Amino acid sequence: MKALLWFVLIVAVAVNVSTSFAFDGLQQILISVSSGVVVLGSAVGLFLMRGKRA
Repeated sequence: MKALLWFVLIVAVAVNVSTSFAFDGLQQILISVSSGVVVLGSAVGLFLMRGKRA
């Protein structure tokens, strides 16, 4: 599960960065916001799944 969340996080960050180069206007905003939500969701998932430290 962690590997999947890391993969989703990396892909979503790459999509978020590339949207500013590939799209303009409303389409760029919608894709950027959507990928940002995915980044936040996967980051929260990884944070919640972290191991306990002694």
